[in-house]
Amino acid sequence: QVQLAESGGGSVQAGGSRRLSCAASGRTFRSYAMGWFRQAPGKEREFVADISWSGRDIYYADSAKGRFTISRDNVKNTVYLQMNSLKPEDTAVYYCAQARGSWSSGRYDEYLHWGQGTQVTVSS
Repeated sequence: QVQLAESGGGSVQAGGSRRLSCAASGRTFRSYAMGWFRQAPGKEREFVADISWSGRDIYYADSAKGRFTISRDNVKNTVYLQMNSLKPEDTAVYYCAQARGSWSSGRYDEYLHWGQGTQVTVSS
């Protein structure tokens, strides 16, 4: 059974940074693409970033480009999201997700397994 456990959420002031982690177990981590999504109150879940199995192919939502960095460690079975220059509009529950295959492009239906989410709150 696949388990994804996010950590690193919390409260931060605008302009600050936060690093999210997602530890995976139960499936060969290194074979699958991983993604980060977020969901703000009253809004649909939206794509943030994706990284292929090898780490060579990375996609970002426009809102994340230049501020967020996704990375992975296939030895530690962990994917990270480094978030810098945070804005109040980044406030959301952040979810990591494991794709069905080795590559994915951020479409919601490309992901098979989801974590429980971690709250990030950015105050102005």
